[in-house]
Amino acid sequence: MDMPDTLPGDSHVHSEWSWDTSAGDMVGTCARAVEIGLPAVAFTEHLDFNHWLATPESLEVSPHYLPFTGDDLVVRPPVFDARAYLAAIDDCRERFPGLRILSGLEIGEPHLNPDAVAGILSAGPFDRVLGSLHCLPMAGGHTSPPVLLEQVKPGELVRRYLAEVPSVVAASDAFAVFAHIDYAIRFWPADVAPFEAADFEPEFRHALRALADSDRTLEVNTRLPLDPQIVGWWREEGGRTVSFGSDAHLPSALARGFREAAHMVEAHGFRPGREAHDFWTR
Repeated sequence: MDMPDTLPGDSHVHSEWSWDTSAGDMVGTCARAVEIGLPAVAFTEHLDFNHWLATPESLEVSPHYLPFTGDDLVVRPPVFDARAYLAAIDDCRERFPGLRILSGLEIGEPHLNPDAVAGILSAGPFDRVLGSLHCLPMAGGHTSPPVLLEQVKPGELVRRYLAEVPSVVAASDAFAVFAHIDYAIRFWPADVAPFEAADFEPEFRHALRALADSDRTLEVNTRLPLDPQIVGWWREEGGRTVSFGSDAHLPSALARGFREAAHMVEAHGFRPGREAHDFWTR
């Protein structure tokens, strides 16, 4: 299946250099990009300095955390080898000269460890830097959405998540793109009423306004199709740019859902940039 050149590059991709991606494959992902005609790919590997509390139940939902979880049920991500990762990027650029390959990071909770984040960024260059919120504050530390769902209702989880986004934006200028603003919705239980974005419009708008005011880019993450209303609110709150990310952890997931996502974003007035890896703008 060839993809037309008007589709965006994939700006949120993981490989074996992400600590939670044991089956990732940078070379295989580049080969997949060439196979499907994708013009650009950004390897935004996980960078996490934050530690968070797990539970036995949450580790069943996220078993990839098990090797990094101590007997105290605290998840401690390993050190990221920036120089080795950048060398792997250079190797892939030599192997796939016709593919635009961007280096990058997905920084979890970048506002909590600014000095450590700055230290890694100084080893750059990193072409595409995403900021993410994978954990939320709790008494005594931080924890993940599955753990919070053991304590609060799904709607409360989403509201807490969106309320934390402006704090991340205000306290960190290390990232240009905010990834998967709908991350908490991935854990919405199947045995309750379906998620409706309109039920959380004020909370989404507040988070989106903070992103827009700081001149960040909103990611349209296709791992869970982003509700079109959110893109509409992004535009209304002053958002000017979007990026596209599959959040692929395997080559087979690269650019999944991009055709539909690009059509949806275009319907809200955003257009491709000059280059395939550029943000879409309005």
